[in-house]
Amino acid sequence: MEGKVRFPDYPSASAIEFHNNHFYIVGDDAPSVLILDSLLQEFGTIPLYDTAIKRIPKPVKPDLEAVTIVDKNKKPCLLAIGSGSLAPYRNTAELIDPVSKEHTTIDLSLFYERLKASGLPELNIEGACSIPGAMVLSNRGHKGFPKNQLILTSANFWEEQAMAPIALLHIGGNEDSSHFRAVSGIAYAKKTDKLILTVSTEDTKNAYDDGTIGKSYLWIVDNFSSKKRWTGMNPNRIINLENADPQFRNQKIESACVIRETKHFIELALVADNDDGSSTLFRLDISKK
Repeated sequence: MEGKVRFPDYPSASAIEFHNNHFYIVGDDAPSVLILDSLLQEFGTIPLYDTAIKRIPKPVKPDLEAVTIVDKNKKPCLLAIGSGSLAPYRNTAELIDPVSKEHTTIDLSLFYERLKASGLPELNIEGACSIPGAMVLSNRGHKGFPKNQLILTSANFWEEQAMAPIALLHIGGNEDSSHFRAVSGIAYAKKTDKLILTVSTEDTKNAYDDGTIGKSYLWIVDNFSSKKRWTGMNPNRIINLENADPQFRNQKIESACVIRETKHFIELALVADNDDGSSTLFRLDISKK
């Protein structure tokens, strides 16, 4: 592992993206986006909500759990997406200009209702990544609903919620139902066409409550573009993060982003939310094989 940095004053890191040599961290109850430079030093924030409190109360928090880079009028923007696990508070997204720091709130209720009608009765959107010509979302399961689903939709689904295509793919990888491994985030390595999923165990039987933190993993799906029309798949490789490095012990990994791809490695940044009001970032390499 290349590095570990803890941010005691930024709560509940749930999503991370890397763009233009900066990291953008979103917390599910944080009122702002945290910006880091390439050396993992705090560079600034992007305020999202008009409040002075550090953590938005759980019953009304927007629960932004996923973030990805999208194209808006030929300009890269951040799209931070609410989980949909509690309407109406968690049915929104924030479209953010990382340069001007302006943002627009988007109501995703129509699209989320279509997801429920398509076979996802319980929403908990926790991951998002852009792939060529489309977007992938991930719906996190739990011990009471032990199913992880990937959602394939259009690259600008938030602009065409009534018509955006929806395809569901079941993602496996659980051998032990007593410790359900739930997908907490996704990233895409475009040079090698790998889908990278962050996965964690948490002792909870619903999409609302937190639970005791268990182990975290990386699941790697090879040649993802050729599998987009599948109805289900298993990861080609599973990495137990605690076995890879003891510093991952008791860390609830929530999201990953790709920093760069070399000939032999994919460099990643991971964020952890351990439900204590702080956030932790890890930087590591994984082999391409």
